[in-house]
Amino acid sequence: MSIPQYELAKPPTDAISSIQFAPKSLLLLVASWDKFVYLYDTSLLGGQLVAKFEHRAPVLDVCFGEHEGVAYSAALDWDVRKIDLITGDQTVLSSHTAGVKSLVYAPTHNLLVSASWDATLNIHRLSEPSIGPTKISLPGKPFSLSATKTKLVVAMSSRTLHIYELSSLSSSMPPKEPWQRRESSLKFMTRAVSCMPTDLGYASSSIEGRVAVEWFDPSPESQARKYAFKCHRQSSPEGIDVVYPVNALAFHPVHGTFASGGGDGFVALWDGVAKRRIRQYQKYAASVAALSFSADGKRLAVAVSPGFEDGKEGVGEGEVKVFIRELGDGEAKGKGAK
Repeated sequence: MSIPQYELAKPPTDAISSIQFAPKSLLLLVASWDKFVYLYDTSLLGGQLVAKFEHRAPVLDVCFGEHEGVAYSAALDWDVRKIDLITGDQTVLSSHTAGVKSLVYAPTHNLLVSASWDATLNIHRLSEPSIGPTKISLPGKPFSLSATKTKLVVAMSSRTLHIYELSSLSSSMPPKEPWQRRESSLKFMTRAVSCMPTDLGYASSSIEGRVAVEWFDPSPESQARKYAFKCHRQSSPEGIDVVYPVNALAFHPVHGTFASGGGDGFVALWDGVAKRRIRQYQKYAASVAALSFSADGKRLAVAVSPGFEDGKEGVGEGEVKVFIRELGDGEAKGKGAK
């Protein structure tokens, strides 16, 4: 039986930093260290490259905006850009004082939030373009952003997480303090964070092969539910447990399960409520860099590029790939508690 996935033609030529499906269609954005943002149409047989958008520096994140003709990018040149995906025009929305690591668009409040290694957030109220972004200082360098309909989660260095209420960030006087401050349940540096589609909590991952699942509700009863587990570990021929970073997390928009992608080249699906692994897919040829589910939950995009876990430097020709996996009915559905 053939594997229900295909590889996109004309992939990036350097490491992939981010991928995102469109909020309604099967358009896919890919950001790369080769200084381009790529737009693919995965509804066509085998997928098709629609357009490429060149930047001045490696692109570290990309997301769709108010509609599927607009995207926003974050790059190492410190700029946050708006891209017209129809005309190709680019506009600099704001600039930080260091590389811009992450972006998230919140449609419920028409907000774009950028997070930079200068330890700041820029809050762009897109309905008021004449007003510049509001800057919020962070206690550490941000590594990952994720948002729900009401919350924004910022994962930072020193195992710190801030949770903001989007309604407060969208006001003319955004709060200087977050709604909640948390210390990560993971002992090592956070690599990724992804929010539940139910708006109840989030998952985070670390460089040390672990994932934590937590809930927003600050009550002791809810906080008692949080847990962490080991994953993306392989035994060496000598019997040593080799630990890989968990680079990517993505929640299924329909079933609420989530996928993790690691430096070991594996993608796994998890039922975070039942605390069970649903399945693990075949090993990819290199590290899994990023993941994204389509809006209908029927496809999973997997970005594969060398993560240098093997000690080799540089990206060889043909090593960077994007796969589109078509999910069967119930493939990503939870199995329930044991």
